[in-house]
Amino acid sequence: MATGTTRKGDAVFKGTSTGAGVIILLVLAGVAAFLIGQSIPALTASPEDLPEGQTVTAYVWPLLFGTVLAALIALLVATPIAVGIGLFISHFAPRRAAQTLGYLVDLLAAVPSIVYGIWGAVVLSAWLVPIYQWLERNAGFLPFFEGPALPSGRTMLTAGLVLAVMILPIITALSRDVFLQTPRLHEEAALALGATRWEMIRYAVIPYGRSGVVSAAMLGLGRALGETMAVALVLSGARIVTFDLIGAANPLTIAANIALAFPESSGLTTNTLIASGLALFVITFLVNFAARWIVSRSGAKA
Repeated sequence: MATGTTRKGDAVFKGTSTGAGVIILLVLAGVAAFLIGQSIPALTASPEDLPEGQTVTAYVWPLLFGTVLAALIALLVATPIAVGIGLFISHFAPRRAAQTLGYLVDLLAAVPSIVYGIWGAVVLSAWLVPIYQWLERNAGFLPFFEGPALPSGRTMLTAGLVLAVMILPIITALSRDVFLQTPRLHEEAALALGATRWEMIRYAVIPYGRSGVVSAAMLGLGRALGETMAVALVLSGARIVTFDLIGAANPLTIAANIALAFPESSGLTTNTLIASGLALFVITFLVNFAARWIVSRSGAKA
């Protein structure tokens, strides 16, 4: 076949791929247009006409704080554990055990969020009450554990831990796949130079999979930012700003607040809730944009 001639199948594949990319952009633009259009009445209204007589910024800010706080707790807890599990599955566990663990990780990712929420509200919160009481007695000088510890255990820290369990299989599965893609020659070269297995993983495997781990962590962060039912079931929060993670007063997240308040809302209250959804949309977009930037920089340095 002559040079430059395009096969029919290649042309169809290129057109289909381009169309899929365009559809994604159109859907994203449509969602953004809807959120902006429905938020304008709340953004332009007088504060006296809005819920509790507050501006949209004053209404959304505590919710945004709670959303970011819960997601950061989940990310800080889940990422090192997920990376450790991914390394164990890819480089330490026997083949049969690694396959079994991989199936279990994938199964955890398929569990509905409402199941995690019920587990967190009924089981995990009760388990954590003695730990919270210990933290209040021994680390109460820190603003995070100032207390008094909530007897039910349904606090911001509990919600963050539930989110950590939810995003753990996502980060683990992606990290495992990235570590398995490390070139075998790189590992063998490190071992041939006298490196121990840990040194081989430290200098050959982890640097190779760094960008993939960052992408996995950011994907998990995006899941945590937008989670609704698990947080709504675990957390009895309010629109406040506090760093106390075990006390009775807890911030509420944007998604949980929308889910709880939207059924009974109307008029400008609905527009205000949609405006908070717009804020969540923007912060999620920025997180994904930052993740792509970090990955691209890591790839350029490699």
